[in-house]
Amino acid sequence: MGTVLDKAGRFGIAALMAAAANGAMPAARRPPQAVVAQAAQGTLPVAPPAQKAQSQPPAPQPAASQPAPGQVFRGGVNVVRVDIIVTDRQGNAVTDLTQADFAVLEDGKPQSIDLFRLVNSDGTPAPGADPPRRILSMYDEEAEAARDDVRLFVIFLDDYHVRVQNAMRVRDPLIQFVTTQLGPLDMVALMYPLTPVSGLTFSRDRDELARAIRKFEGRKYNYVPRNAFEQEYAQYPAQVVETLRNQVTLSALEGLPVRLGSLREGRKAVILVSEGFVGLMPSQLNGPMAGWPAPVNPAADTRAEDRARFSADLDIQQKLRDVFDAANRNNTAFYALDPRGLTSGDYDITDNVDQRTSLDSLRQSQDTLHVLAINTDGRAITNRNDLADGLKQVVRDTSSYYLVGYNSSLTTPDGKYHKIDVKLKRPGVQVRARKGYWAPTAEEAAKAAAPPKPRPPAAVERALSAVEAVPREAVTAIWIGTSPGPDGRTRVTYVWEPTPPVPGEKRPEPARVALVATGAGREPYFRGAVPDAAPVAAGGDAASPGAAPLPTGLRAPSKATFDVRPGKVQIRAAVETASGQVIDSAQQELVVPDFSDSKVMLSTPSVFCAHTPREMQTLLRGTDPTPSALRQFRRTDRLLIRFSAFGPRTSVPIVTVRLLNRVGQKMSDLATTPPDAPGGVYQVDLPLAGLSPGEYVIEVKASADGGDATELIALRVVS
Repeated sequence: MGTVLDKAGRFGIAALMAAAANGAMPAARRPPQAVVAQAAQGTLPVAPPAQKAQSQPPAPQPAASQPAPGQVFRGGVNVVRVDIIVTDRQGNAVTDLTQADFAVLEDGKPQSIDLFRLVNSDGTPAPGADPPRRILSMYDEEAEAARDDVRLFVIFLDDYHVRVQNAMRVRDPLIQFVTTQLGPLDMVALMYPLTPVSGLTFSRDRDELARAIRKFEGRKYNYVPRNAFEQEYAQYPAQVVETLRNQVTLSALEGLPVRLGSLREGRKAVILVSEGFVGLMPSQLNGPMAGWPAPVNPAADTRAEDRARFSADLDIQQKLRDVFDAANRNNTAFYALDPRGLTSGDYDITDNVDQRTSLDSLRQSQDTLHVLAINTDGRAITNRNDLADGLKQVVRDTSSYYLVGYNSSLTTPDGKYHKIDVKLKRPGVQVRARKGYWAPTAEEAAKAAAPPKPRPPAAVERALSAVEAVPREAVTAIWIGTSPGPDGRTRVTYVWEPTPPVPGEKRPEPARVALVATGAGREPYFRGAVPDAAPVAAGGDAASPGAAPLPTGLRAPSKATFDVRPGKVQIRAAVETASGQVIDSAQQELVVPDFSDSKVMLSTPSVFCAHTPREMQTLLRGTDPTPSALRQFRRTDRLLIRFSAFGPRTSVPIVTVRLLNRVGQKMSDLATTPPDAPGGVYQVDLPLAGLSPGEYVIEVKASADGGDATELIALRVVS
């Protein structure tokens, strides 16, 4: 829910085949214990550490001016970046200013500008610039987001704080915005309060975005649980639920700029669709259970209620500060879009709330939207029935601005607020920039200045990329393995299986893969459908149907095996539905090893997954089970890994198998059952119950006098 995927093209089988071939909530404001446990398991969107991921610098683009030669922008905890929007009296962008026209003051002290760049883009490629590229993986996303001519937008649909009728009226303006106001280069993502920032996915598919926006449904004061997390607090009083919803939404908003800052340093725009935040709801709505009205008590202690309201409002203000502090550190502007339009109160007559309380609640909720927008150099689109003009301003602000950076003259981090003033020497223009920033504390500065953690070895990174780079919209997972075949040939095993569907999204279901494999000079090796495939080439073997059974409702993987000459092999695959419709296709060149060489070699390790003890017994007894193509498993699963090792001539290599963490550090040695005879199959039995959720790498290594050979298996363990 809340994630829009790029489905403009294929379903990503090409990326999968390439991978196959290569091998929070603050502690001071925590909710009840059961909900905290959900947050610890990753259900709640928790802000990641404020540390930017390293990415390649963007290629020079004609659409944006470049820094002057020799200009160096120093990094560090004192670095401050400011987006400055300059317009004339008619509201048109002024784009001919130079660095000498600007003066930046912090707390009244002039600052030396180290970075000055005009970012000017309308979302269309400039002549000679790279055209828009389909976003099929996180690597495509990072490369495209780093371009200066690409604008980034996130539409945050705060369903927890939007009534159902207001969500219906805001859909059309948002759809009109993404379909008519944005250019082909622009990248957009949708996010909900429960969407983890790590799962944020950008798209250029306007039709898919429109369909996702059309499904937006407001849930303000609707406490019917829709997932396991909400079920945990379904029986709490309404005020407790509202407090939890405030914390969930604001925590997600705090983590969002950090995620966006890892993609680029330029301006990013977040359109927050929300009715704002209120610390304490009226007593009439605060029933003993969520969704139950409370009886009005004329003798209630209004002073105690005022104290509770003051404390709750203070908590929201503090959390808002955390949000715009993270936004300012990562050059993210919030545009708050209030879908209520012109209204005289926050509640209607059916809520049994007096007019003064309703008006106070409306004013307070709108104030939170204004605070968030003003402090991040955005705009609050409130008290408007026509929302289109406000959305147009979002595009104008993001299309042309000056990115200015300086190293603050602040000598020591003090954790205090520092005012920023931008002066312009040219008269008759209007200047907009954020008003200031919160400096890091000494502890935060020490963390930022600490040396980066060592990167994992390149081989480990490549292995992990096979897990991390899989597009979420892919309908199939593919594994290709090689082992010795007869008459000096190499046996190739091609395995595919359907990926688990994304909850709530419909997709065509794959039924078979039409596979064609040819060698040098178009020598045919295999042609047929998998499953029920039959090769047409000499030397090819028919597909082996043996496979361990899966639980009810899950489809078993399908495989085909065929023998080829060592060297380059062309593989073409087309994924078809049961009716024969092609839903994905790809072509790949595979380099097949020669196992007759007199050196240490390993066959490609096969991974078999057992969900139950009975399945494990079936795997152990099976003569030719089908390996798993997926590399995501649950902690209740048990893996069986099989491979063969070969030494020069008749020597038997020494085989070791180790479990590594995601940075390549050894965690443990894995017990390995050797074969009964040289050239036989080694076997590793690996229960996953003792592993925490995360990514791991299994290293298989064979050593002998002729050297050594290593194979890496990356896998992801989920709860």
